[in-house]
Amino acid sequence: MRIKMAKGIADVAKVFQALSDETRLLILEQLKDGEQCVCDLTDVFKTGQSRLSFHLRVLKDAGLILARPEGRWMYYSLNLDGVEELQDVVTSLKAASSRAAKRGCCP
Repeated sequence: MRIKMAKGIADVAKVFQALSDETRLLILEQLKDGEQCVCDLTDVFKTGQSRLSFHLRVLKDAGLILARPEGRWMYYSLNLDGVEELQDVVTSLKAASSRAAKRGCCP
């Protein structure tokens, strides 16, 4: 049985790849408190803006965060739609696993 996903499998893989890095998970954790300027994130993570921008781009390309320009700064926030899609994928995997466990391995 195939798992039904709103996103294509390549898009889902991109999300999981984005989540595979500790720094990116910490960025998501930081953004749970609301929108933040890249300058604030640079201070929080004690890193250069170019390194941080790389991680932010990966998260944005995966659909997990949103970017909003204001003046010369960029502000980042969680993309709640992207997080909800991730939750749907995980729920779908869990449901498929439960059905398979009830069936057993052999007819």
